[in-house]
Amino acid sequence: MHQTFAKDLASHSAESQPSNQLLSLAWPLRAVLLACLFLSGCGALNPLCGSSRPAPVIGSLSASTITFGQVQQGFLLTVTGKEFVSSSVVIINGTTLSTTVQSSQQLQVAIPTDLISGPGTASVTVNTPSGNSGYLGCSSGGTSSALTLTIT
Repeated sequence: MHQTFAKDLASHSAESQPSNQLLSLAWPLRAVLLACLFLSGCGALNPLCGSSRPAPVIGSLSASTITFGQVQQGFLLTVTGKEFVSSSVVIINGTTLSTTVQSSQQLQVAIPTDLISGPGTASVTVNTPSGNSGYLGCSSGGTSSALTLTIT
């Protein structure tokens, strides 16, 4: 009985037309493509997300505490993290600073003397502007969580 079933299955597969096989493979591929076009989180699989940028993540500052005297001298702050791109910028207390992108994991800014008026704390974030992906299910860019820079 098993041999008869195997022969029937083999003869049925051999008789199948190539177009039927292509149709049976095409619908899952179409479903995946449609899902990636309309669902967020597909990232690189969505062909319309080619210009999307990752959200930056900051892990540490080269110094978490500096003196007011260092600020008055134009302190060079290094921000370390991940997902930095050429358009990423450092923001201190809401002011966007001219930023040098050292790598995808490191940014540098000189803290201008007029930005910090005295001892206290400053909020440091990194922002990556969104790409031109629009509202096609693509997430792009964003602002990191904040780290605190203490000025004594």
